[in-house]
Amino acid sequence: MKKNHFISTSLLCLIAGLAGAVEVNVVGLFNDKAMVSIDGGKQQMLRVGQATAEGVKLLSSDSQQAVLEIDGKRRTLSMGQSTGYAASAPSGSGGGGNTVVLAADGRGHFLARGGINGFPTRFLVDTGASFVSMDVAEARRIGIDYKRGERMVMHTANGQIVAYKVRLDSVKVGDINLNFVDATISEASMGGVTLLGMSFLNRVEMNRADGKLTLTRKY
Repeated sequence: MKKNHFISTSLLCLIAGLAGAVEVNVVGLFNDKAMVSIDGGKQQMLRVGQATAEGVKLLSSDSQQAVLEIDGKRRTLSMGQSTGYAASAPSGSGGGGNTVVLAADGRGHFLARGGINGFPTRFLVDTGASFVSMDVAEARRIGIDYKRGERMVMHTANGQIVAYKVRLDSVKVGDINLNFVDATISEASMGGVTLLGMSFLNRVEMNRADGKLTLTRKY
């Protein structure tokens, strides 16, 4: 199968299903307070340090934006902005040292929690992606100055997509931490899910058996 820097239509549907499980929308901003709506439900006023029953915590807020902790990640949202996350995305279990074991979900896909440049990130393993790939919103959250990277125009089934090739300081999945990993930043939304592509996977041994994927660092 031909490798693609970006996600296919079917993978887009999968990501939409994962990331859209729970939606957080900011509907009011004040100094040290913010009004949020979870999954289109009743609006809730949060003070700094307060969390909803769904685990959405307000870290700071002013009249311009709110900084929230959502699914273990910091999200900065302005008035009317929303973000989604999958409340039950599975995590990788470390096998010690340089090994991580991932369990397949109901669709046979492998999801893992990890980190990029020290920031927590949710990964979807994709051997069809040439690089670790994320969207602009995720890059901004992590603090990647992606516009200093190499600008590219990619042709996909969904049309042309502008992207930037960068080098990440570190990518961590379970106990495996790799430095200087090439990545692409896409202007097309990927729902907050980062593809764990071959720029990372080429540096590990992959063994799939019994619904599990074992990653072992090569070097």
